[in-house]
Amino acid sequence: MKNADYIIVGAGSAGCALAYRLSENPSNRVLVVEFGGTDAGPFIQMPAALSYPMNMSVYDWGYESEPEPHLGGRRLATPRGKVIGGSSSINGMVYVRGHACDYETWSEMGAHGWSYADVLPYFKRMETSHGGQADWRGTSGPLHITRGKRTNPLYKAFVEAGQQAGYEATNDYNGEKQEGFGAMEMTVWQGRRWSAANAYLKDALKRPNVQLLSRALVHRMVMEGRKATGIEVETKGTVQTIKASRAVILAASSINSPKILQLSGIGNGEHLNAVGIDTVHHLPGVGENLQDHLELYIQQACSQPITLFKHWNLISKGLIGAQWLFTKTGLGSSNHFESCAFIRSKAGIRYPDIQYHFLPMAVRYDGQAAAEGHGFQAHVGPMRSKSRGHVKVKSANAKEKPSILFNYMSEPEDWEDFRTCIRLTREIFSQDAFAPFRGKEIQPGSDVQSDDELDAFIMEHVESAYHPSGTCRMGDANDPMAVVDPETKVIGIENLHVADSSIFPQITNGNLNGPSIMVGEKAADHILGQQPIAPSNQQAWIHPQWEELQR
Repeated sequence: MKNADYIIVGAGSAGCALAYRLSENPSNRVLVVEFGGTDAGPFIQMPAALSYPMNMSVYDWGYESEPEPHLGGRRLATPRGKVIGGSSSINGMVYVRGHACDYETWSEMGAHGWSYADVLPYFKRMETSHGGQADWRGTSGPLHITRGKRTNPLYKAFVEAGQQAGYEATNDYNGEKQEGFGAMEMTVWQGRRWSAANAYLKDALKRPNVQLLSRALVHRMVMEGRKATGIEVETKGTVQTIKASRAVILAASSINSPKILQLSGIGNGEHLNAVGIDTVHHLPGVGENLQDHLELYIQQACSQPITLFKHWNLISKGLIGAQWLFTKTGLGSSNHFESCAFIRSKAGIRYPDIQYHFLPMAVRYDGQAAAEGHGFQAHVGPMRSKSRGHVKVKSANAKEKPSILFNYMSEPEDWEDFRTCIRLTREIFSQDAFAPFRGKEIQPGSDVQSDDELDAFIMEHVESAYHPSGTCRMGDANDPMAVVDPETKVIGIENLHVADSSIFPQITNGNLNGPSIMVGEKAADHILGQQPIAPSNQQAWIHPQWEELQR
């Protein structure tokens, strides 16, 4: 395809949804351009194998942060999917819409038309929810959302412990009430990872008006003055230009979308000139406002040999893999994040600002198990850090990795929030529900108690939850730091949109795959000039005594 009506850069969470929606009209010619290759094979498609693809260079861009000044100079991994499906093909498959108040904040920050009332209909349109709250969830969308069987007693113990500690329970944190302890949802369907590629792109590619160009590196956009007319893309060592008659849409991630804008001369003119790029349009917000979620693993030894550690050997892994390969059932068919919680850190916080993923094993994301053997853990972290970073290209070379600095833990509240996370988690693990299972604390360890000791532990062990966002912030067209307007158009440029997690004005509660897909769904209507779906009048639950009570 030498030209198309719409070129979508990035076959990830938002890009796949865009391809599906833009191509519903058979007269629209849609080209999807992706640097990665196939998503076939068990490492991606088997949910339990999630620790493999995000640590494999064939599927991951291999980004990492600059030495983080507030974390002792540590460089933190920043995985981004380099494969069909993008990061939805290498993530943990956890599905979280975000809290209603997140989208109210978006609207207040200038993303008019993106309040909860506006986005809820798009979440419903994209979902087929299995077990979710009636009237709050979609039942006929491309994205299947399921729940694990929670057969391990530790899943139930976690939810019971939360209630014993005085917290709410919730039957569906993606429905009316996010706050509380309950079952976690996953993008898994019939035992397979239900990535954006499986949900959207593979059906879209059955249409004659959609093409996919994979293993193709976008160097920059082709500009005629301040109008995007196409892309310059390299495949098999050859650089070619592909024209877009209606729009170029960047859906390349919160790292690569600002990178491509900057390579195309759109960004902070002073920075662009310093690295040898001619400024086409001075847009200082490009690459700024970088946000993420950090998390800690609070690990407890388990006194009964019931955790997933008993399967942490080659024979058991082989049997689990074989069962999944032939039947798509068994332990291979879950991501094993089957219980969770969203709580508030203190009174006066209107909606949850702490998230828990619970796992019936003590293990890291890179697949390294705790030496102590049987254990369980909670991934815990604050949701709304005020720390902000940036993404900046180092040169005009599209093959050079950009400079990524999150500036993690740069605010004093970050340290206070993480100490609170640790202490609240210890309190939950100390409840009677865990009494039959509770051994010693593996991490941080019971001797780590004072603020200084906890801060030292945090500095050494805190990890990214892999939720980078915000680098092409959506806002009012008059906002000098906004990059796209509420219709996802790049401010000051014709025929150019950005639609992925980079446009989030503020990071949402929880994992970002769901909101990223929603952005693709809603952006499609804006790009097509269609009337958005009518707003919802449903009101989300807020703790009636949030001003006085923490739980």
